[in-house]
Amino acid sequence: MLLSEHCYKKIDRELAKYPADQRQSAVMAALAHAQVELGWLAPDTMQEIADYIGMPAIAVQEVATFYNMYNVKKVGTHKISVCTNLPCALSGGVDAAKRLQAKLGIGFRETTGDGKFTLVEGECMGACGDAPVMIVNNHHMHSFMSDDKIDALVEELNK
Repeated sequence: MLLSEHCYKKIDRELAKYPADQRQSAVMAALAHAQVELGWLAPDTMQEIADYIGMPAIAVQEVATFYNMYNVKKVGTHKISVCTNLPCALSGGVDAAKRLQAKLGIGFRETTGDGKFTLVEGECMGACGDAPVMIVNNHHMHSFMSDDKIDALVEELNK
């Protein structure tokens, strides 16, 4: 068993929201809980979720690889997603990404040598008016990211 009993209890709560013949509807939530616990979704983890929910492993993998919020490769302790879609790009998103790349010494889809940071391009985060925006570990959004705010964020996460 790769997932803890606590994680399975969370998945069971998600499964209870759907009729027994529609258990696959909980796959996104199950993947999210597994990722929070393990940091990423290894093939064995996806297989375990597929077996538990009762759906083909390829269907679980299709969901995990379609959405960029799921990590199907190991990532750093802090995954920073920077929105570079057009509204953010026009409002400093590209510059914010360049600042992070220079500060961390990595490009997109790379992880720092110490394993602390992974940098990815994010899709629209629904906060165009707050650009540039970034999300840390899929849970913590940061808005209006100036150079000073980026430096402070990296310093805080580096502690």
